[in-house]
Formats: sequence, C-alpha cells, structure tokens
Amino acid sequence: MRKFFFLGLILLSRFALMGNIIEVGPGNEFTSLDQAYHAAQPFDTLLLKAGTYPVISLELKKPITILSNQGAILDGESQSYILKVLSDDVYISGLTFINAGRSYTKDFAAIYVSRANRFTIVNNRILDPFFGVLMEKSHKGVISNNTITANRIREDDSGNGIHAWHSSDLLIQNNEISGLRDGVYLEFVENSVVLGNNSHNNIRYGLHFMFSNHDHYLNNTFRENGAGVAVMFSKFIEMKGNHFVQNWGTASYGLLLKEIYDAEVENNIFEENTVGIFLEGSTRINYTGNEFVQNGWAIKVSGGCYTNIFSRNNFISNSFDVSYNSKMNDNLFEGNYWSSYSGYDLDKDKVGDVPYRPVKLFSYVVNKTPETIILLRSFFVDLINFSERVSPVFTPDNLVDNAPAMKRFSND
Repeated sequence: MRKFFFLGLILLSRFALMGNIIEVGPGNEFTSLDQAYHAAQPFDTLLLKAGTYPVISLELKKPITILSNQGAILDGESQSYILKVLSDDVYISGLTFINAGRSYTKDFAAIYVSRANRFTIVNNRILDPFFGVLMEKSHKGVISNNTITANRIREDDSGNGIHAWHSSDLLIQNNEISGLRDGVYLEFVENSVVLGNNSHNNIRYGLHFMFSNHDHYLNNTFRENGAGVAVMFSKFIEMKGNHFVQNWGTASYGLLLKEIYDAEVENNIFEENTVGIFLEGSTRINYTGNEFVQNGWAIKVSGGCYTNIFSRNNFISNSFDVSYNSKMNDNLFEGNYWSSYSGYDLDKDKVGDVPYRPVKLFSYVVNKTPETIILLRSFFVDLINFSERVSPVFTPDNLVDNAPAMKRFSND
C-alpha cells in the first residue's frame, strides 16, 4: 500500500545516512544527553546506558538517533518539554520518559515534534505526561510500539496521548494508550494510518479526529473510554477491523460520526456500548460486515443522513437495533441479519420471506422521553411495537430490510 511506502523510505534513509555511535552514561566521555547531543554530528547515534538523565526541553535541530537498549530514563523534572524534535530525520527509540511538565497555558509534551519530516518514535515508554507525543506541521512520521499511560481523572488536567495537527503521511501503529484525555487526537491530518493501537480507559475519546481526510483507521481496539470514538467534519475515511467495546455512559457511544462523507465502515465489532454508532449529518457511507452485539442502541440516526447503505451486518441482542428521530429515510438497510427477526424462509434461499422493520415505536418514544426506558421489557411496549409494525405512523414507513438474512454472517 502507498500508505506504508513512506515507512520503508524512512528506515532506508536511516541506514544510508548513519554516522558515528556515541555512548552516553557513566564511564564514558559524555555523561549527559545534552553534552552528547551538542558534540554530535548530523546523523550520529547517541546510545544511552542505563540510568536517569535530567533532560529539560532539549531541542533537536539536526538529524540524530537517540536510543537505548538498557532502559535509559529521561527525566523532565516536571518543568517543560523533554525532547523537542525540530529537525528532519530524527529517530528516538527504547527510552522511558518521566516528569514532563504540566501547564494550563502551554501544551507541554514528553516528545514535541514541530515542522519535521521523516521522524520515527518507536518502542518508548511515556509515563504520566501532559501530552505524550505532540506533532505540529510534521510529515512522514512513524509513531509505533510505544506505551503512553497516565491516571488522569479530569479533562482540564490532561492532554492527549498522541496528538497531531496540520500533519500528513503519519503511521500511528501498535501503541497502547490509557488514562489520558484522548488516546489519539488528529486535526487537519491527511493521508495517514492509525493501525493496531489499543486505546482504553481514556477520559474522553479513544480516538478523536476532525477536519482530516483520506485517512485509514484499521484493527484498533477502543475499550472503556469516556465516549468511545468521535469522527467529525471529514471525508474519504476508511474504518475497518476495529473493536469498539464497553464504552458506557449517558452520553457515550462506540463511534460518533458527525458531518462525515464518502466513508467505509467495514468489519468492525461494536460490543456492549451505550450506542454502537451515532450518525448525524453523515452521507454516502457504506456500513458492511459489522457486528453489533449487546449494545443499548446498535445504530442511532439523527438528522441530515442520506444515501447510506447498511448490508451484511449482524445485529445481535441489542436493546434497540435502529433508532430514528424523524419519519424521513433516505438510507438503505438491505440483507442484514437481525437476531430479533421472527420471519420464515419457505423457499430455503437463506433470505427471510417477510420484510423486517428494525425501527421500533418504543425507540422513538425513548428518544422523546428518556425516562420511559424503565418500561423496556414490559407487555405494554411489546404491544405498541406490534401496532406500529402493522401500521407505521411515527417511524419511517420505508425503512425496511426487504431481504433479512436467516443466518448470522461470518464476516471473516
């Protein structure tokens, strides 16, 4: 894939331009990272021995590799940034970052990247930062296999684990992020890949991105975040193979889509969320091969959602499969599996002979008056749902799956 091609170019450039190796630590000429960096030539490698190195806002203004295979710790002493990457071709690996600064007026980060290209941040541990990795106007970067953890409890007292602004061609891969405000936050980020990350127990979102086009979010896990994942004001987005699980709360969801256009939502698992997917103002999106399992609402559709297609999805044991807030429908639900479907298949073609209406009248009632949710399992609710199915008055009369599947799709 072209999306991964730049990763190979970064790694090849490291080998082609590698300079001298300078060992840093006790018993060597340089015992501090600051001294070693200023003595190094472009493309040299600084190899840190085990130990704790005080580092306060060290500006990397030349191509350099900083790494350790012995557990070196960079201590920011709670004052400011720790490392500031201000040059192309910087490689940082194998380090532990502690005590980055914290501020209500500045976005202090363990690693700050500004106007840099071809940078790599891999196999590091960042403990209790304000921001973990913060990137601005930077391109062709790899942020991979890092662990970024904190234990924040308030949004105003925490930054984001991985934060990118006005950047492009990023690969954010196989990171574990927890306890921050947002696990990953992207704004005005183009042509980038978020792959295989585990973002969990964050205060607000596991992933939050806005005004970011032509991006790919693949095989990530978003678990027990305050409000799941938010995707806003973006187009040409691919979201495949992700797992949205146990994002619970009065305003929580697995995936929020707001003002999204021309996207693919495919082969994801939405399991035990308050709302699996919440759509608002989102158009021309294909939802294919997804699993909606034991959510409060599998799908909630708000205003301004047109020409979306839902096919080959499994809806299993959700309290509500589909919820609408109006009688208008311009979306196609065709060929899905619904565990609550009770129709028959006399011609044995694996398609139900009776169309299925996934929108229940009671879901409309709950949208208007949330307190009525306490009646969910009552006979009264079954009665009004049956009456609406026979003669639709409040729910979209053309929202019908005319080819409901009789068996659950494997979607492998």
